[in-house]
Amino acid sequence: MAQMNFSWPVRVYYEDTDLGGVVYYANYLKFMERARTELLRHLGIEQNQLIEQQNIIFAVRSAQLEYNSPARFNDDLTVTVSLKELKKASMLFEQTIFRSNQQDRILCQGQIRVACLQADTFKPVVLPVSVTVAIAEFLREVDRVD
Repeated sequence: MAQMNFSWPVRVYYEDTDLGGVVYYANYLKFMERARTELLRHLGIEQNQLIEQQNIIFAVRSAQLEYNSPARFNDDLTVTVSLKELKKASMLFEQTIFRSNQQDRILCQGQIRVACLQADTFKPVVLPVSVTVAIAEFLREVDRVD
C-alpha cells in the first residue's frame, strides 16, 4: 500500500491544559480525532452523511498511545495521520503530534483502530465503497506526486 499521509494544525487552548499548564493526556486523543475527521473530509467523506444516508458510523475500537514530551498552552501543533492497514470493516491509523516548528521531536504517537459499524446496531459492517474508492484515489494522487 502506498503511504497515506495527512496533517492537521491544532492550537493548544487554555481549556486543553491541566493546572500545570500542560496538555491533559486525554486531549491528545481529541487532537487525533480531529485530524482523522479532517482527513475524511479532505477525501470528500462527511460522517454525518454516512449516518444519514447509509446508517454507518466509525468508532474507535482500540487506541495505543505513547506520551514522550508535554505540549503546553498556546503551542502550535501538527497532528499527522497515516493509514497503515485497510481491512473489510476497519482501518488502522498511525498518528503523531509534534510542535509545528519541531517536527523531529514527537510529543505523542499512537495507533488507532477505527471500526465501521451500523449506527443502529453497532455491529461491524463492510466499509462503504465510497470510502475505499476515496482512499484509493488519494493514494493514486500520492503515487503521482512521489
